Amino acid sequence: MKQQPTRVEIDSLGEVKVPADALYGAQTQRAVNHFSIGGHGMPRRFIQALGLIKAAAAKVNAQLGDLDPVLAEHIIVAAEAVAEGRHDEAFPVDVFQTGSGTSSNMNANEVIATLASRSAEQVVHPNDHVNRAQSSNDVIPTAIHVSAVLACTEELMPALAQLEADITARAKGLEDVITTGRTHLMDAMPISLGQMLSGWAEQIRHAQDRVKGTLERLYPLAQGGTAVGTGVNAPAGFGDAVAATLANRTGLPFCRSQNYFESISTQDAAVELSGQLRVIAVGMMKISNDLRWMNSGPLAGLGEITLPVLQPGSSIMPGKVNPVIPEAVTQVAAQVIGNDTAITVAGQSGNFQLNTMLPLVANNLLQSIALLARASHALAEQAIRGFVVNQDRMEAVLHRNPILVTALNSVIGYARGAEIAKRAYAENRPIRSVALEMTDLSEEAIDQLLDPANLI
Repeated sequence: MKQQPTRVEIDSLGEVKVPADALYGAQTQRAVNHFSIGGHGMPRRFIQALGLIKAAAAKVNAQLGDLDPVLAEHIIVAAEAVAEGRHDEAFPVDVFQTGSGTSSNMNANEVIATLASRSAEQVVHPNDHVNRAQSSNDVIPTAIHVSAVLACTEELMPALAQLEADITARAKGLEDVITTGRTHLMDAMPISLGQMLSGWAEQIRHAQDRVKGTLERLYPLAQGGTAVGTGVNAPAGFGDAVAATLANRTGLPFCRSQNYFESISTQDAAVELSGQLRVIAVGMMKISNDLRWMNSGPLAGLGEITLPVLQPGSSIMPGKVNPVIPEAVTQVAAQVIGNDTAITVAGQSGNFQLNTMLPLVANNLLQSIALLARASHALAEQAIRGFVVNQDRMEAVLHRNPILVTALNSVIGYARGAEIAKRAYAENRPIRSVALEMTDLSEEAIDQLLDPANLI
């Protein structure tokens, strides 16, 4: 096997061989050499956030007179290229790395310094220039907040809004379709499909409200606190200016944290957002399982709806079709719940002035946001919009439901109603005919009382 050509880079620990064409330098290569546990690097959104932060920092440093404006402009252009995803292959550092995320911060510093050095035709130093007035300890928490807010705003919230709109549209179209309600998976009083779906829509509406509320705690940024929250080596006003620059660049209301010590030593806001994502996952699990039950059959199950046919369902049973989209969504829900557990543990891992599981928090949080966004689109577009209602099947079951006798309680009492229901079950007869035999009520009165349309 042909050996890859290398060059020698030097850092504070000495010489390191780096691939000759790599944009990164010694510290990134040390991380590549030592961290090969997870098998994948940090998420694209996180790299985007690092690029945006480095561009903002360079701009502010120039404005404050701490960085040559021409040099700053080359750094800004390089950092924006990183943010846009033009150099993702230059970010190989594994998720499972040093807990502060220092390797990822230096990865960004080195890549941006190389790009800026080439365009400026002079040396741009990764620490002295690109990382000026910064520390990994404030850059990485800031990147977690910025990337999560961007992912929620640009991916998750639009996807949830679409899902809510699609469910609401179907609910309105099914207001007059009545089915058997179920509690404990047992027959209960009637409900319209529109009412049932309105419950799903409300779950997704609340999900959006929960995320919006939590974003208020993610807008404040740790940038400017540097190593331990005191702001050492950062000029006065640096944090405010970086936050304002990021806000202007993204159109989102980022601001400086009011307490750097909290922002650097904890990940409480990220843990809160993860908890809200878990709630969304729980809701989507519920909706997906309802769809699976309603679609079950077609003969031995409920058979109330037919989901869109997307693929053959069995390698051995011809003609079998499975509810594949709801099944995929339930797996997403399980993954998000698992991610939340890991983030919860990571959130507890702050000791004194630093949390030491920041890469894990970033990776799991961004994965959960992306998964829920894609699952929302899939559920809306490939399940909710296209399911067909099997109304004849529902009506046949509905009119034989002995629980309809509940509607007679106020006239004949609970005890007599129970007797009628038991006999209807035992004789497999409609509740109407048994009630006619066991009460003095007229046919007109019974029909009025048992009319499902009057019971919803």
